[in-house]
Amino acid sequence: MCDVNQTQVTQIRLLGFRSLAKFKTLLFIVFLLTYLFILSGNLLIIILVTTVDHLKVPMFYFLKHLATADILLTTSVVPMMLDIIFIEEGRVTLVGCITQLYLFGIFGFVQCFLIAVMSYDRYLAVCRPLHYALLMNPRVCLYLVMGSWFLVTLLISSEIVVVVQFKFCGPNYIDHFFCDFGPVVELSTSNTSSLMLQDFVISIVMIFCPFTYIIITYMYIFFIILKISSSFGRQKAFSTCSSHLTTVCVYYGTLITVYMVPTDNSTVSINKYRSLLYIVVTPLLNPIIYSLRNQEIKKALFKLLIKLKTDCFKM
Repeated sequence: MCDVNQTQVTQIRLLGFRSLAKFKTLLFIVFLLTYLFILSGNLLIIILVTTVDHLKVPMFYFLKHLATADILLTTSVVPMMLDIIFIEEGRVTLVGCITQLYLFGIFGFVQCFLIAVMSYDRYLAVCRPLHYALLMNPRVCLYLVMGSWFLVTLLISSEIVVVVQFKFCGPNYIDHFFCDFGPVVELSTSNTSSLMLQDFVISIVMIFCPFTYIIITYMYIFFIILKISSSFGRQKAFSTCSSHLTTVCVYYGTLITVYMVPTDNSTVSINKYRSLLYIVVTPLLNPIIYSLRNQEIKKALFKLLIKLKTDCFKM
């Protein structure tokens, strides 16, 4: 409970992009089109992997779940962001704000584990090809994906349980376009030191550990590729990893930009714009990366277009 001279916060004001208010029409159109492209691009990957037989392999199974996480991540933020841009300020209940923070955390950080699982798949494909079918069977793929979702949900839930016990008795506005972890915790009038320590430990588990694992697996992969005698063999082996490696660079590049580039108090609002990197840019680039750099996706898309064209002519 708040003190006698304090008021319990029940509604959060999101200030959005007030400094860019005169460009709100342009911002609205750009983000709306980007959101529609993210939905269509990632949905296309999900449909192709689900319906095309030769894409029903572990790598594309993991890609389908990565595309699903991208859709859920952007959908948890962008519709509200578009509303805030249009009316120049958003209002959400405290419960709704914490709920968005919870969902955003799950959908965002599950990608760390999914990308790490994909690196394990590439390691087996390059370094242990004879045992690949045995080690990466459908049951193992299911366990890896479900384990990723379960672990992230468990870790994020442990933080949210602490957040809901905090007092919010001070200001009720956030200079952001969604309920991000940092701004929400700053609103609390409770002692947040234990939560920040908990968040640091969880961040190591969810970000640093998967990233370290990815680096180690690719060191093994590159070592094996360099031992291949023929240039064609090396090129073929590297091509199986190129799309995933590009995704790793894009995803962790945005995380490092947002969370590791230092800012002082006068420029802390810059994080609001940096957040767009992993909310909009990364989900936008993933379908492009796999469409342009993966021959199987290209072939499947080409076959789907031919089939649709044939069905149209039959009608």
